Amino acid sequence: MVRLTLDLIAKNSNFKLRKEETTLQRLKKITHINFSDKNIDAIEDLSLCKNLSVLYLYDNHISQIANLNFATNLTHLYLQNNCISCIENLSSLKKLEKLYLGGNYIAVVEGLDGLEELRELHVESQRLPLGEKLLFDPRTLHSLRKSLCVLNISNNNIDYIKDLEILENLHHLIAVDNQLQQVKDLEFLLSKLMKLWKMDLNGNPVCLKIKYRDKVILASESLEFLDGKEIKKMERQFLMNWKASKEAKKKKKKSPKSENTSSVSTSKQAGQP
Repeated sequence: MVRLTLDLIAKNSNFKLRKEETTLQRLKKITHINFSDKNIDAIEDLSLCKNLSVLYLYDNHISQIANLNFATNLTHLYLQNNCISCIENLSSLKKLEKLYLGGNYIAVVEGLDGLEELRELHVESQRLPLGEKLLFDPRTLHSLRKSLCVLNISNNNIDYIKDLEILENLHHLIAVDNQLQQVKDLEFLLSKLMKLWKMDLNGNPVCLKIKYRDKVILASESLEFLDGKEIKKMERQFLMNWKASKEAKKKKKKSPKSENTSSVSTSKQAGQP
């Protein structure tokens, strides 16, 4: 296995010194580090890389997120397909905008408190024990309520997503290949997520429900794409007209009964001595 060190970065073929520049000076200026698929199993002290903004470490064997407290300018962190079981030691990354953690062993989405700039979170396809599902720590959801725009929770055996209602600026929800069952749960969530314009739920049991697409479209005025298919204005208008017509018919059926009841009551009152 290999540890990511300053020496290893300096020996990388892409690490080129400019004229009259020392290794130390170059390390201080470096903004992008790419060591994906390099058998990395641990991150050592990289604190000299103060200007680091993008770190690619996907497809490795990293088991713990560590030694990144120095990276206060980091905006993109790619850690998918590693051996991480706990989201930790990220509280110093105040500028982090995109976090990729798919394909790890994470059971609870936590440890993201205070990351108020985080716009994208990708935690799809966690390698969980049979029967377990991905869970969310309420504190982390509360912390991300204003910043998070894109959330990928696909293929995590999830059967409940009502708690995502707090993510008031969510634009794109990707939750394919889970265990979502109830259209009512989706209707509730969509009534809260007023800025959601794209949602992908393919591979969930709920997609097989009668009039699933129609009901989801009617539940959200902001949604523009559902399961990869655009929601056209004509489609939405047709469904809205159909719903209005259906409700009008219900009211019409109820009104004669109420009128009859009223007339009978009047007649009885008139016949009293």
